Amino acid sequence: MKVLAAMSGGVDSAVAAARAVDAGHEVVGVHLALSRMPGTLRTGSRGCCTIEDSSDAWRACEKLGIPFYVWDFSERFKADVVDDFISEYAAGRTPNPCMRCNEKIKFEALLDKAIALGFDAVATGHYAKVFRDAEGSPELHRAATWTKDQSYVLGVLTTEQLEHCIFPLGETPSKDLVRAEAAERGLSVAKKPDSHDICFIPDGDTRGWLAEQIELRNGPILDAEGAKIGEHEGSEAYTVGQRRGLKLGHPAPDGKPRFVLEIRPKDNTVVAGPRELLEIDRLTGIRLSWAGSPVPEAATGEWFSLDLQIRAHADPVPARARVEAEHPETDDGAPRLMVELDEALQGVAPGQTAVMYQGTRVLGQATIDTARSKNYQPVASAAQ
Repeated sequence: MKVLAAMSGGVDSAVAAARAVDAGHEVVGVHLALSRMPGTLRTGSRGCCTIEDSSDAWRACEKLGIPFYVWDFSERFKADVVDDFISEYAAGRTPNPCMRCNEKIKFEALLDKAIALGFDAVATGHYAKVFRDAEGSPELHRAATWTKDQSYVLGVLTTEQLEHCIFPLGETPSKDLVRAEAAERGLSVAKKPDSHDICFIPDGDTRGWLAEQIELRNGPILDAEGAKIGEHEGSEAYTVGQRRGLKLGHPAPDGKPRFVLEIRPKDNTVVAGPRELLEIDRLTGIRLSWAGSPVPEAATGEWFSLDLQIRAHADPVPARARVEAEHPETDDGAPRLMVELDEALQGVAPGQTAVMYQGTRVLGQATIDTARSKNYQPVASAAQ
């Protein structure tokens, strides 16, 4: 096949491209220039989109003997990832920008352009696998090794996108083996550290960065009963489950630490309380998508069993779910996912992505819209 290898500048994408070459494909490497923000261009940035990364990707392609290009997707990245990140926080939600980047940039904008240019598939360094069901439709599955599995961040992929995805590292049991292979191939990125943090906030100070993007206003911090217990410096900079940064000045009556339970952007209010009130046993999801054929129950509204994962490195928990078609609470009348958890989860925030599994298969995903707890019922403010 004619394969476009997405080259981040890291060791995983370099080895994935090398394996695509070994498989006999006609491979072309491309690095995505995603950000024009100065902080992401300097040496030492901890993201994945620096000038150094572009140079590392070029050197890997030179070693592999394949063409290399840089595609400027910075405008699309700003609109679909950065601006979305800001608007979600302003609405009191906690977005996952890496999920949005995979959805809108790496597997939508990139794949659309690749297909338009005559490529058959895109290869990336993600640890995941694609299988075919009995009817020949693609299915997304976990990688061979749980500790390296990245299927969660790929849960946003659609059936049509999976038709054109290759993940050469899916069967590799460890990152050490990938690094060893890179060294054997003479790739300079063999010992390069993994990227971390949000790429467009290279210093890791999300609150400080948001303060430059959103007009933060002081407001009340309430307890679970609605009484005022403190002041915050902008509700948009908090997230559900957060403990640090509340600056309440005095302990709770029971002496236990308090956590953010709820963010109310309409009245600029943060609600804080004990850890046990963070336990969530029900949630609803919007922006539902399926990574392969939907489960049969999706069309009938019946309950089906699944495992739900709400963070990239979280353990999945057993649950049951059903799809409500044309839910009246959604603005666009789109289907809504209703989930009841067998085991309570803590610190679930609206805006996070809930990825559905059955065994190793990724069924699909939804953006968490509401998270409910039998231990906590929101009350109106008793003091402003």
